[in-house]
Amino acid sequence: MTNRIVILLLALLLSAIAYADSDVASIPWASLSQAEQRVLKPFAGQWDKFESQRQQRLQKGAQRWKNMDAAQRERIKKRFKRWQQISPSEREQIRERYLRFLSLPPERREHLRERYQKFQQLPPARRQELRQRWDRMEPQERRRMLDKQFQRHEQRHLRDIPANPGARNPTNPGARIPQSRPPQVPHRQQMPRDTPGRR
Repeated sequence: MTNRIVILLLALLLSAIAYADSDVASIPWASLSQAEQRVLKPFAGQWDKFESQRQQRLQKGAQRWKNMDAAQRERIKKRFKRWQQISPSEREQIRERYLRFLSLPPERREHLRERYQKFQQLPPARRQELRQRWDRMEPQERRRMLDKQFQRHEQRHLRDIPANPGARNPTNPGARIPQSRPPQVPHRQQMPRDTPGRR
């Protein structure tokens, strides 16, 4: 599962996912800086065949590459090597999962990011145990588990909202407590199957 996360991050960096406006002009290879051409050298032979959106995403990735330190670059090289080794169908599945993730409400995406960060902080043995447990679960079990976790997450955040909106604020008697409502989330949100950050 970690490999899938790594691959997903690489896909984000090298921009195989996001779609830009279709009326963007293509970028001639000669117009790239020497540093960008060095980074994008594996694509030199096919550069002119790429859609302008892909050229633009790759150029942005090359620009980000220039700002990375040596350790970050080494991680990206390893991720890219793994990305190249997987089959086109696996790449397409990763892209689809990422697009489904983007289609989730912002609060659901944030919850998944928080869960992923907590997962990364666990000891390696515990992470491996959870991965094995996850792999043994049926898709319906996974969705139920994630729904329960999200509901607990929502309940924790709802406790921070005052019970009497519009009442006087005790810490500032001249101000009123805002009448904000918690974000509305559909009861049964369709979850992407096997999304890496869903732990």
